[in-house]
Amino acid sequence: MAIIRGLRDTLDKEVARFAPAPLKQPVLANSIPKGGTHLLRNILRMFVPASQHYDQDFVQVPNMHLHLAAFNPHAPMLSSGHLLFSDQSLANIRFARHLLLVRDPYDWVLARARFFVSDEFDQENIQHLKSGLFSAEALMNMMIFGIHQKSPALIDIYTHNAAAWLGTGAHLVRYEDLARAVKDLEAPESDALFAGLLAAAGIDRPDDWRERVAVGADRKQSRTARENLKLPEGIVFPDQLPETQRRLVDYHAPGLRALLGYA
Repeated sequence: MAIIRGLRDTLDKEVARFAPAPLKQPVLANSIPKGGTHLLRNILRMFVPASQHYDQDFVQVPNMHLHLAAFNPHAPMLSSGHLLFSDQSLANIRFARHLLLVRDPYDWVLARARFFVSDEFDQENIQHLKSGLFSAEALMNMMIFGIHQKSPALIDIYTHNAAAWLGTGAHLVRYEDLARAVKDLEAPESDALFAGLLAAAGIDRPDDWRERVAVGADRKQSRTARENLKLPEGIVFPDQLPETQRRLVDYHAPGLRALLGYA
C-alpha cells in the first residue's frame, strides 16, 4: 500500500472569499497518476463551495465502493481520482461530469521517477529505489517498462487510466495546455481553455475567473509539485527525457502520444 505525504494546502480559506455558486451535478476530476492532478483539482476548487469538495480520498477502483457518495446526483460533489476504465467505474460515475487529465508520456516518466524516490512517497516493496543503487536512466526505464510484480508499466497505466476513457464523454485536458494557460491568463488560448473546462464541469464562468485560477494554480499549494519534493542526495534527473528513453517510450507504446494529441 502506497503512502503519500507532503504539505497540506490552505485553499479552503481562499474559496470562501469567492463565494462560488453550488454545483448542479457531480464533477469528477480524473487523471493518470502523476498527471498533474493537484493543479486541475485546486483550480476547480476555487469555483465550488468548500462544502461540496469531496476530500476524503482520491477515488480509485480498490476504494471506489467506499466513496460512492462522491457521485450522488442528489448531493453533487467535486471529487478527484485516478479511476481506471471499467464497467463498474462507468456505472458509478454515470451521473457525473467527467474531466480527464493526461500528460505527455515523455514528461510523465520523469515526474513519476522523481515522485517514486522522493520523501513524499512510500511503498514498502520499492523503497530500495531511494538507496542510490540505481542510475537515473535505470529508474526512468523502470517507469517505462514497470517493475516486475511491483509497479505497472507505462502502457498499462495509460491504457486503463486514459486511452480507454476516450470517446465515452470525458472532457480531455492536457496537463501541458493547462500549465501553459495559467502562466498567461490574458491570452486568448487561456480564455478558450478555461471556458471549455468550466463548461464541461457544468460551471458558469464568473467575471473573476482569472483571479480564482491564479489562486488555485499556486504551486506552493501543491503537495506533489516538483519543487516541493525532497529527493535523496545524489539522485538527479534531467529536465527533459533523454533521447534514448524517448525512443523507448515510442517502442513501448507506439501511437500513444499521437492518440493524446502530443505528436
